[in-house]
This record gives sequence, C-alpha cells and structure tokens, in this order.
Amino acid sequence: MQYSPKVMEMFRNTQNMGRIENADGIGKVGNPVCGDVMWIYIKVDENEVITECKFETFGCVAAIATSSLATELVRGKTIADALLVTNKRIVDLLGGLPVEKHHCSVLAEDGIRNAIEDYRKKKGKI
Repeated sequence: MQYSPKVMEMFRNTQNMGRIENADGIGKVGNPVCGDVMWIYIKVDENEVITECKFETFGCVAAIATSSLATELVRGKTIADALLVTNKRIVDLLGGLPVEKHHCSVLAEDGIRNAIEDYRKKKGKI
C-alpha cells in the first residue's frame, strides 16, 4: 500500500495527540470492519471557537494521519466553520489516500461532528 508523502509526514509528526481533561465535547467513532477507533476532544470558548482539539486514535497510518490533520483544521475555527470540514477536504490535503483507506477520513469527519454534537448537548443547544 502506497501512502502520499503528506500522509507519512502527518503520521510521523502527529499534532494534537492526547486527551483533553474536562473536554467540552468528545466524539467517539469506530469502524468495526477494520477495528479503527478514534476519540476527538474539543475545548470551546464563549464565542464558540474551538480553542483546543486533540485526538486519541487506535488504528492504521491513515487513521492517525487523518485524525491529526482534522484536529489541525478545526483548531481556532468557530463551531460553524469546523462543521464545514469534510472527509474529501482531508483526503485532498493529504494528497490522497488509497481507496481502501478512505473510510479513515470519514471517521475523522464524523469524530469532529460527534464532538461538536456532544458539546451542543452539554450546553443545551440541541
């Protein structure tokens, strides 16, 4: 399986790996077929800006690279802007993924969305 140089760079130099204690929102997603599991943690300020975003991913190179990139894309963005991050954008920014690994980018997108949904539920906004 061939990964792009950008995927390998994101895998080797992950950003924002870890857990946020007392996170404002937590998104957990997984793929039962491949076994990848991803947690996305967010901290949100009073202006609904994601001030911190971290991840814990148990999975393959693509799952870790997409998680890392997703956290970079939403950190510093408003909730509304973070919801615009798509798996297609993640794949494009990584210089592509093997077809059989596209589900990893979907997990990253879903993890962000689930963390935002969790945040909104906790704040009574849903």
